[in-house]
Amino acid sequence: MALWSGRFEKGVSEFTQEFGASLPVDKAMYHQDIAGSRAHARMLAAQGVISEKDAEDIVAGLADIEKTIEEGSFTFDINDEDIHMAIEKTLIKDVGVAGARLHTGRSRNDQVATDTRLHAKDLLNELLTQNCALRSVIYAKACDNFDVIMPGYTHLQHAQPVLLAHQLIAHVWPLLRDVERLRDWDQRVDASPYGSGALAGNTLGLEPVAVARELGFTNVTENSIDGTASRDLVAEFSFVMAMAGVDIS
Repeated sequence: MALWSGRFEKGVSEFTQEFGASLPVDKAMYHQDIAGSRAHARMLAAQGVISEKDAEDIVAGLADIEKTIEEGSFTFDINDEDIHMAIEKTLIKDVGVAGARLHTGRSRNDQVATDTRLHAKDLLNELLTQNCALRSVIYAKACDNFDVIMPGYTHLQHAQPVLLAHQLIAHVWPLLRDVERLRDWDQRVDASPYGSGALAGNTLGLEPVAVARELGFTNVTENSIDGTASRDLVAEFSFVMAMAGVDIS
């Protein structure tokens, strides 16, 4: 039975289940989801909500799950709906009641919000590295052809003569602006929603700052509803990537 099925007498059809499940998409965030669960478990133990033994069992179980996913032997079931339930169900099966205690003080809402930010930040680092590599290649080509003269073009017509190096370096500047846009975006995404719960935070005396620090965030989201609900960072990231695609083309 699905978590949301309490008010329904019957289950959904197979088609509806597949249509509503996000697992085919968000399973790509398994590494980020496990990292968040690991940090959450350690925080729960530090706050005395669960025992140190439970936290150790959870962390060990998560490591085993991550290994099976990376090896390609993990079984994804569409009935789990999303990566959070897929991992949690397997964890409970593997380590027992300790795994069930992991969900204390959190929701799939703050999980997916955090996973999305972590995943995007990981993509950011990869994109910055590739951007730098491309700029280095262009610069090297410009240096190798510093004395080569070519016609400049305007309105598809021959215009003034320019250096090939000048033309090549012209493509570096938009790439640098893409870097600036990515770094500017990163400042807004650099806050962990973990601890927001379903939408209203928690009353268990948890420490979201500790989770944020372990996950590499500088801050935590200041409003729990905004933390779980906002996706403007995804729209902004999509624009930056679209602009980068135009610059590279």
